[in-house]
Amino acid sequence: MEAKSTHKYISSSPRKMRLVIDTIRGESVEKAIEFLHFSPKHASKYAEKVLRSAVSNLYNKDEDTKYEPSDLYVKEAYVNQGPTLKRMLPAPMGRAYRVRKRSNHLTIVVATKD
Repeated sequence: MEAKSTHKYISSSPRKMRLVIDTIRGESVEKAIEFLHFSPKHASKYAEKVLRSAVSNLYNKDEDTKYEPSDLYVKEAYVNQGPTLKRMLPAPMGRAYRVRKRSNHLTIVVATKD
C-alpha cells in the first residue's frame, strides 16, 4: 500500500531542496521525520510537512488496517522546478541586473514494507 503527497510553489530553489530530499529517500519514516525535524536547513520544514501529510494520507486511505510508523518507508521523493519569478535589481550607471526567484514542487510517496 502506498500514498502520495505534494506541495507546490515552495519558495526555495530546487537545488537547495534536493540536498534535503536526497538524504531521506529510501529511509524509514521514523528516521526521516527525526532527521527533518532537527535539520538546520530551511527546506527541511517543508519536507517534514509533506512527509507527515503522506503518512496521514496512507492512514486515511485504508482506515481498517493499522500501520506502525516503523513499517513505513519513503518509496519516492523528488523535486521538480516550479515557475521562476523574474525581478530587476538596480545596478551602477543606470543598468539593471536580473534576479531569478526560483520555486519548486515537492512530491513524496510513502509505502509499507511488504
